[in-house]
Amino acid sequence: MSESDQRRTEAAELDVINSQPLLHRWGSYTKKSGPGWLQGAITLGGGSLAGALYLGVFMGYHMLWLQPLAMILGVIMLSAISYVTLSTGQRPFGAIKAHVSPVLAWAWIIATLMANIVWCMPQFALATAAVQQNLLGGKSTGLASTGVICMVLLVVGLIINYFYESGNKGIKLFEVILKAMVGIVVISFFGVVGALAFAGNLDFGAIFAGFWPDLRLLAAPAPTFLEPIAATGEFATFWTTEIAKSQRDIMMTAFGTAVGINMTFLLPYSMLKKSWGKSHRGLAIFDLSIGLIVPFVLATTCVVIAAASQFHTRYDDVLDSAGKVKPAMERAFTEQANKRVAFADPAAFATLSDESKTAARDALPEADRRLAAMLATRDNMNLASALQPLTGNTIAQVVFGIGVLGMAVSTIIILMLINGFTLCEMLGRPNSKVVHFIGTVIAGLGGFLGPLYFWANATSKAALAVPTSVIGGAMIPIAYFTFLLLMNSSSLLGESRPRGAQAVKWNVLMAIATIIATGGSIWVLLGKGTAGMVGIGVLVTLFILGLVGFLGKNRKSA
Repeated sequence: MSESDQRRTEAAELDVINSQPLLHRWGSYTKKSGPGWLQGAITLGGGSLAGALYLGVFMGYHMLWLQPLAMILGVIMLSAISYVTLSTGQRPFGAIKAHVSPVLAWAWIIATLMANIVWCMPQFALATAAVQQNLLGGKSTGLASTGVICMVLLVVGLIINYFYESGNKGIKLFEVILKAMVGIVVISFFGVVGALAFAGNLDFGAIFAGFWPDLRLLAAPAPTFLEPIAATGEFATFWTTEIAKSQRDIMMTAFGTAVGINMTFLLPYSMLKKSWGKSHRGLAIFDLSIGLIVPFVLATTCVVIAAASQFHTRYDDVLDSAGKVKPAMERAFTEQANKRVAFADPAAFATLSDESKTAARDALPEADRRLAAMLATRDNMNLASALQPLTGNTIAQVVFGIGVLGMAVSTIIILMLINGFTLCEMLGRPNSKVVHFIGTVIAGLGGFLGPLYFWANATSKAALAVPTSVIGGAMIPIAYFTFLLLMNSSSLLGESRPRGAQAVKWNVLMAIATIIATGGSIWVLLGKGTAGMVGIGVLVTLFILGLVGFLGKNRKSA
């Protein structure tokens, strides 16, 4: 049977499935899922791990609601993107240029290209740390070892992407590999929480309460920090401000990594690659819900719970019984303690010798030292210790390392894939395997250089994903606003444009997602000084240009 005959047969089969009762329909959809799992593979990456890890460290169980909410809003937008793409059969880049604004189209695709390359770096760093710290026990951490691991990651990413480019059978193999990786990630982190529950280390009342939103925590430290902060006396205001500022970036990381701007690019192209059409619209929404929401919520919730139970408001893993910093945690402690030491006179602190800085940190009052230790950046080896009550240290490191490695590798593969699509679209060569391969290599090389040159001496490889994800999260409103306009474009959708109650439902849900994403981006950018104000100006300009272009093009069409 030819490929076109297969497409017609599948479309006819879906027409029958779409008329079945709900449970029967879901059962049939499960067998045909695919693009949603690609989204699941990218969202369960270094950014998600870092966001969940530090959300637990800083906020305890209080913000368990944040990442599920972000994912639900993201699925709403991705469902809208799938509706527009499958209703028209057009590639979004061209559709945005023709029916909204060329400026907005290029802003979206350039932001996606940048996000692919920049986000690849912490994934390589995280995968390297998982191998060196968790799987090899910290025995081989030199530059040569890092180079070998990065080269293996690059080759694996290129080989698996080659499968995707080889046709229908290659795509199916590609999706099977990614489903297996996502499954390993979820099972590994589920094991972490299972171990803690088995050891009796979880407060289930506090965990369930953490799924109820408390918006006061968007601007204030978690209630569990109030007593340690008060103990610092005259420096309580400093610590309150410092914790609130750090929380803001961590919340944006957790929110922004649920659905990144490059995911809005991947979804339509992966569906078109599979020759999906109007008959697949119901399947697409189901696929996103299962492939994205279920593994993401399970994995990130487990990481938050593990991090909160082991590290939130605790300092005994950083300081010994005498109050001295443990050698392995010296650099992580130093980062927070230096902020406190330099608070009174940053210029004078910068002129001190290393010995004087160490003496100043050692002279900090006990309350300040403990608070600095509570806020120290933990890495993979620290988090893996959550499994020790059940498995012992060696097995804990291996199980956790496998989960982190699967998380990073699956994301590397997808980021390279997206970058191939992006470059093809930018150069107007959508079906060129050569251009697609070059795009995958560009993203892969960007990631390859991350742990070798840019972050070779970083304290925690997991923490590197935080600034990257803040930048990526700030770009999301561009995509959300663009597809909100496309959903209302008569010139693009024609008879498929939602009307009546359906239009109200789509617009209300999409407007809520867009407003929350935009508000979150502005909230974070306001704390970034001049650069943040420039970012806000760019966002506002793009929104105005997009709206003007949309209104003008639809007026012409009418």
